[in-house]
Amino acid sequence: MLRANTPGQDVAAIVSDVERFVVLRRLPIGALFKAAEKLQSDGDLAVAAALYKNWIGCNPDDPLLHAAYFNYSVALAKAGDRFGAINAARECIRLEPNFQEPYINLGRLLEETGQLGEAVAQWRALVTRLEQVTGGAVRNKLAAFQQLGRVLENHQQDGVAEETLKQSLELSPAQPEVIQHWIALRQRQCKWPVVEGWDHVPSATLMAGVSPLSLANLIDDPMFQLARAWKYNRETIKPVANPRLIPRHSPATRRRWGKLRIGYVSSDLREHAVGFAMTDVLETHDRDQFAVYAYYCGINRVDPTRLRIRDNVDSWVDISGMSDEQAAAKIATDEVDILVDLNGYTKDARTRIFAFRPAPIVVNWFGFPGTMATPYHHYIVADGHIIPPGSEIYYSEKVLRLACYQPNDRKRQVSDRRPARSDEGLPETGVVYCCLNGAQKIVPSVFDSWMTILRETPDSVLWLLGNGDDMEARLKGFAESGGVSPERLVFARKKANPEHLARYVLADLFLDTFPYGAHTTAADAIWMGVPVLTTPGKSFASRVCASLAHAAGIGELVCPNPESYVARAIELGRDSGQLLKFKQRLAAKRNASLLFDTPRLVRDLEGLYRGAWEEFQQGRLPVPDLANLEIYHEIGVELSLTNAAPAADEDYRRTYCDRLGTYNALCPLPPDSRLRKGASA
Repeated sequence: MLRANTPGQDVAAIVSDVERFVVLRRLPIGALFKAAEKLQSDGDLAVAAALYKNWIGCNPDDPLLHAAYFNYSVALAKAGDRFGAINAARECIRLEPNFQEPYINLGRLLEETGQLGEAVAQWRALVTRLEQVTGGAVRNKLAAFQQLGRVLENHQQDGVAEETLKQSLELSPAQPEVIQHWIALRQRQCKWPVVEGWDHVPSATLMAGVSPLSLANLIDDPMFQLARAWKYNRETIKPVANPRLIPRHSPATRRRWGKLRIGYVSSDLREHAVGFAMTDVLETHDRDQFAVYAYYCGINRVDPTRLRIRDNVDSWVDISGMSDEQAAAKIATDEVDILVDLNGYTKDARTRIFAFRPAPIVVNWFGFPGTMATPYHHYIVADGHIIPPGSEIYYSEKVLRLACYQPNDRKRQVSDRRPARSDEGLPETGVVYCCLNGAQKIVPSVFDSWMTILRETPDSVLWLLGNGDDMEARLKGFAESGGVSPERLVFARKKANPEHLARYVLADLFLDTFPYGAHTTAADAIWMGVPVLTTPGKSFASRVCASLAHAAGIGELVCPNPESYVARAIELGRDSGQLLKFKQRLAAKRNASLLFDTPRLVRDLEGLYRGAWEEFQQGRLPVPDLANLEIYHEIGVELSLTNAAPAADEDYRRTYCDRLGTYNALCPLPPDSRLRKGASA
């Protein structure tokens, strides 16, 4: 909204009576703005909109009428009248086509009312109009590019969205959020190399702005992932200075409850991988010992999974309409003892809520495969396979370990209809290798391994999850370049989860990705009796699948390196008898396996919660280790661009130590600038 920049008469005495505004023919526009701002700050949104309407009706010849229409549009939108706001914004543009701001607002309003084509047209019109290089023009052009990119990305027009964001970066590379989306779009399209700079936008700038989630798909470098999470948090989430609404927690002042109050915060407590997996956990919690609170911040859509979760917790609160501060205040009012972050740095996360410290203990679990690197996440939940002893240095939180880290739903719905291979475009004979991970997890080295496997097993096909014609054609082209017929890549269409699970029985062997492996996707395959072949790395995301394989009783399918992964896949592809034995073993032992033992997982998890609460009561709450991360970030960017991080863990750590030594020789580092120590329970 435009603000008053000219003195005007005091109209505070008349703001309560809309009818009297009609006669204010001579009210200066500056005074109009002040009066409307006062009304809106008092919560009188409809009255503020009526004030603009009446003033416009009385002043049709005012030279700043377009500005009044702009503010009128903003006021109508705030009051909930989107269609009225659209009309006012259009009139503003008609009166003054060179006024830039209403194009952006009008596009958002059109998008919100389902008129996506019209919204895109408005932003494109602004981009085309803004040829003059001025500070305001560049700012508005960047805003238009961002809106275009966001809408196109959300509606799966990945290629156009990527090009739009690239144009935005050419104007200003200093846009971390745009970099994050641009990289994610290239990952989803399998455009390799993903991080590739161009004139005025070097690769180092792109890598220094990558999101923590995308970074996990790019490299197996847990030290850089830690440092990147820390820097991302500081730049994107930003710290909260002296949060005033949350009282300081201390063992002396915290009221003791008969039950520990556990709060789960997530945008994914719905038909989503996290929601599917968490339902059984929330239903199984011991209600005599624990009260369970769910804080939902996801899309406004009701589905069976969301209803199932809502009906099986002690308190369900939709915080999506609250500000971060309001949501934190609600959690504090509920006096939650342990707050569990089920999002991490993923889509629609509300990380800033945790920055207000609404609960004395914060736990990072399941939603994000890695460290949060914040001052307010105290614990991370993993297991001995994902974070083996000695790897705590890569995590700012104190490590808590379950027997198996990942929850699963024993009551998941599977369609009664079992499809035939022909229903999915698969051949009736031959081995079906599959990887129904998202396309963003496929990287050149993994794809090359798959092509080697296909070349050595001539009757086999590779079944992948489709992500649009362009991406599929691109991978088929890569296959052909690698000496494999494009027809041997078969792409699965997206389906509802019960139908998706049912079709897994058509596959013979699931081939994992690296460095970001299958997590819930691997558990789905195993639940349906499909063995999973994997090779773990050093980072969290690269080790989850190995944990699941061990928990399912097929640990011999965890390969020590990529070479043995390829050899084992070829061996199994040539021996249908071995594959059948693995399938029979999974079917026979599924319900008794550690992977699907939800009661044990919940008992162990509740034991971790009790231990964390005891540490808090004893004044031993862990302090996140955030030392030296600026230095590690610089080293990580350098190593990632040269692919210089060795695979062997000992060599990998030595590389970082050597880089620290180089930094120290050039500019002496603080005394505590050493390789981190880490902590675990």
